[in-house]
Amino acid sequence: MAVFGSCNMDLVAYVGTAPKRGETVLGREFRTAPGGKGANQAVAAARAGAEALMIGAVGEDELGGGLREALRGFGVDTRGLRTVPGNSGTAHIVVDDDGGNAIVVVPGANATVDSLAPGDAELIASSGALLLQLEIPFAGVESAAAAGRSAGVPVILTPAPAAELSAELLANVDVLVPNEHEAAVLTGRDDPDAALRELVERVPEAIITLGAEGALYGNAAGEVVRSPAHRVRAVDTTAAGDTFVGVFAAARARGAEVREALAAASAASALAVGRHGAMSSMPTEQEIREFRG
Repeated sequence: MAVFGSCNMDLVAYVGTAPKRGETVLGREFRTAPGGKGANQAVAAARAGAEALMIGAVGEDELGGGLREALRGFGVDTRGLRTVPGNSGTAHIVVDDDGGNAIVVVPGANATVDSLAPGDAELIASSGALLLQLEIPFAGVESAAAAGRSAGVPVILTPAPAAELSAELLANVDVLVPNEHEAAVLTGRDDPDAALRELVERVPEAIITLGAEGALYGNAAGEVVRSPAHRVRAVDTTAAGDTFVGVFAAARARGAEVREALAAASAASALAVGRHGAMSSMPTEQEIREFRG
């Protein structure tokens, strides 16, 4: 599968309680780790056994080389990852003792991914699925989605960071995967069931991830599936959503039915939130299988 999206270096500070506006707190630890929603989803899919290809951009700085090397180390094909002048994208993350997080993303090289580069359409067309997010310019997301639809490749969109989506983009999306907050932004409805009913009027399939409450799936045919979450102690939720999407897409690409794909994704997310980091927290296919018993 292909992932068209962002690559960031995560700069993570661990604190007891996240600071309020104007407040300074002391952190107990700092880590630097590769991330970005696009790169995270590519790694999650690769770790879950899929052939994952990353399409995007990194800068000419030291961080860019580290991001490329990290992706390769996790088994992600980086043929579509271009290097551009300037800085790589960064994400500045504060993680508290409850596992919650607050994130500021500085796009850097990701801001240049506003269209398809030569060869991108061919890479997308040769993939079994296309994963998209919103940490790159909308024009780039729309171009990639259109290329996926033109090639008959299933398009899976995570609408994060939360934003309104154009009708042109939604017309090329097969599966929309917002969290509860993003679903409310898209529909104006706080109730996930009501939000889901609206979403499947716009796209063929939708999944609303609900954190500790699991996930809610629906499709245009009226089918609804509630997938429960595993009860685990969360230490870092940074990449939980990306893990869910990457593993769900990997399972579907293997031909798994919706319920099986949801179950695998939920198990993977449970494992990920019990570990620190983004990519480093993502489980392998074997770990997911063993966790599920």
